[in-house]
Amino acid sequence: MLQPQKGICAEPSLHALYLLLNVNDDDDSLMRIKIAQITDLFAHYDEEHYEAMVSGVVAIGSSYWHEVYPGLIPVELAPFPDMHYDDRSAPVSPCDLFIQVRADRADICHRLAMDIIRILGSHVDLMEDIRGFRYLDGRDLTGFVYGADNPKGMQKLDTALVGELDPDFAGGSYIHVQRYRHNIVKWEQLSTVQQEYIMGRKKSDNSSLSEALKSPRSHFDCTRIVDNQGKALGILRQSMPYGDMHVQGLFFVSCAKSSKPFEYMLRSMIMNDENGEYDRLLDYTSAETGAAFFAPSLTFIKQRASLSSHS
Repeated sequence: MLQPQKGICAEPSLHALYLLLNVNDDDDSLMRIKIAQITDLFAHYDEEHYEAMVSGVVAIGSSYWHEVYPGLIPVELAPFPDMHYDDRSAPVSPCDLFIQVRADRADICHRLAMDIIRILGSHVDLMEDIRGFRYLDGRDLTGFVYGADNPKGMQKLDTALVGELDPDFAGGSYIHVQRYRHNIVKWEQLSTVQQEYIMGRKKSDNSSLSEALKSPRSHFDCTRIVDNQGKALGILRQSMPYGDMHVQGLFFVSCAKSSKPFEYMLRSMIMNDENGEYDRLLDYTSAETGAAFFAPSLTFIKQRASLSSHS
């Protein structure tokens, strides 16, 4: 397999910085070189600050891909799935570049992001700059453990990375991001039993609840992804809480070898089933953004940058 970007399957960190950017000029050859320079920057910081567990990802927006990397296109690269049902929605806010910076030191995340912006310079407009953080023992701000069902070990690679079915893009990953805003005041008016009913898990230890004690469409059940034939489909979550004293939420990031699992999960959460049930957590949180990307392998990025520098 071609060398993937380290940040796709990186272990959970204490801090993250998510950058969403739009490219404002048509010098695509230069942008290919700059993307490669950013991946070199990740490697440099990882070596210089090895104790901080630095990792990063650069991903290309579905609508920008054909401009910066004309020719071959990842087989399943598609726009973010625009979904609306009743008062629930997954709004689309397309973006050209998504850059994820993670480390166990907030100052390293900040310094690295500053260097990234310096490299990109006036060629981009910064649309969003979201700082994520580890909350307690890996919980969402709802108080429930987050990401406990993430694949472990070598299963991460099989879940998150494109394989030989699309050999030109082996080692890459389909990435979807959403910024969710929680209504924490409304959520905390619920009792723990009511919260657990919605989530389908115990708040204390994240253990599963019996069918009698959880919603027919609990959040846990809605985010366990299966296809139309009932086959399990996996995603690797690299999400983290974000917020201040005014706004709190979750910056959701999914990495997968296919773009389908995320779409299935989103549909499961938003759409009513035959009994009118849906993921009731959406009564207490709402997505404010949504964008689809592909993070190519380091091998792909460096090869395309090399061709650009010699053209």
